[in-house]
Amino acid sequence: MSLHEGKVGSSYIVKGIEIETAVARRLQSLGMVEGAVVDIINGKSNGTLIIKVRGTRFAIGRRIASAIMVKEAA
Repeated sequence: MSLHEGKVGSSYIVKGIEIETAVARRLQSLGMVEGAVVDIINGKSNGTLIIKVRGTRFAIGRRIASAIMVKEAA
């Protein structure tokens, strides 16, 4: 499933990022690598997600969130 399909208040584990290399590298530099835990803090009506990765909160758009493949954290 993609991160965009996730629920607010839930935690997910990153399985992969399927987007152009430049964006993928930027996300990796922010700590979003395979195996990282992502918490969805809030979701906006326009598709923007506010997430927390390794203690840092940031917002990502629908296109990027749809490209991040995740699984539910136990």
